[in-house]
Amino acid sequence: MKTALFVASGRWPHAIAAAVLALLLGCAAPVRLPGGWPESLAALMPADIILLGEQHDAPAHQAMEAAAVQWLVAQGRLSALVLEMAEAGHSTAALPADADEASVRAALVWDDRLWPWQPYKVAVMAAVRAAVPVLGGNLPRAAMRTAMQDEALDAALPPAAHSAQLQAVREGHCDLLPEAQLPGMVRIQMARDRSMARTLAAAPRAPGQTVLLIAGAGHVLRSRGVPQYLPRNFEVKVVLAQSGKAQPAIEIEADLAPVTAEQPPQDACAPLRK
Repeated sequence: MKTALFVASGRWPHAIAAAVLALLLGCAAPVRLPGGWPESLAALMPADIILLGEQHDAPAHQAMEAAAVQWLVAQGRLSALVLEMAEAGHSTAALPADADEASVRAALVWDDRLWPWQPYKVAVMAAVRAAVPVLGGNLPRAAMRTAMQDEALDAALPPAAHSAQLQAVREGHCDLLPEAQLPGMVRIQMARDRSMARTLAAAPRAPGQTVLLIAGAGHVLRSRGVPQYLPRNFEVKVVLAQSGKAQPAIEIEADLAPVTAEQPPQDACAPLRK
């Protein structure tokens, strides 16, 4: 499964984006949530932060995210929603609860070329309607070149985790990247995780409430993702959505690994080969 391609690059192949859009618009069979979702989140409470990792091309995962936001709002537990899909520094905090979608997208500086709005709008708008701030968490694109050259990042992870991150980036780019480019790409991935962690740590949070992150699965892994950059005094829980079946050793990476229906086969490497 080559989902790491989308985690590393932040881009969706047009065909996959179109398929997700069609599904969520009701042009295909409705998606199914895992049994017990989102009520199963109750087992993770109390938590200062919940990291919800998705497979970007799985519509059921975006449906899970929408349901999670709605459930947390209904429970009075959601203090902020942080997104990989928007850059750090952008927020809906200044918007009223009845803000329209155009205003929300403008506040987040949402870029449809990188992240189609449709799959995420239900989760985002549910938070806005509840007067819960939505915060961009991703590393700004303007900072990526600096991150790529920042050798200090090489020591930000333990050696084994850094090696695993490098291998994930290599495989996620279908073994097509020149080896000389890999260290810089790994630094960008690490800088993105650090950016999301900083946003989460600084997000408003009242006692008994939680901050929710929506991000690609690779970003929430305990061994090398966002948890590595969060302050140790935070109670952090990880939910790793899985398609088809749970992957081996997932229990060491996540507190909860709900499984959705298997995705149709996709050749995620085709765009890179071209």
